[in-house]
Amino acid sequence: QVQLVESGGGFVQPGGSLRLSCAASGSIFSVNAMVWYRQAPGKQRELVASISSGGRANYADSVKGRFSISRDSARNTMYLQMDSLKPEDTAVYYCNAEILRLSALRMNNYWGQGTQVTVSS
Repeated sequence: QVQLVESGGGFVQPGGSLRLSCAASGSIFSVNAMVWYRQAPGKQRELVASISSGGRANYADSVKGRFSISRDSARNTMYLQMDSLKPEDTAVYYCNAEILRLSALRMNNYWGQGTQVTVSS
């Protein structure tokens, strides 16, 4: 089996910072793209940032210049450094990854359970 586990969420005041982590574990052969999504109450899930296996990053316009995505491929772990946080960044943040399991013929898409980020004064 494969698991994605997020950590690092919490409560922070506007202007503050948080660093999220997403660790993939299990019978993994390789990890392709990794993605952070978020979902605020009453809103659709939206893509926040993605990073390819080669390290190419893309960001939603709403977080450009404030968030930074990175990965440690040796540890199958992805990070999201969030700076200058705003109340509108409040959401549950989910990680997503394309993973090829050992002995599998094709990649599958996996989701973490989510971690709450709350930005409020």
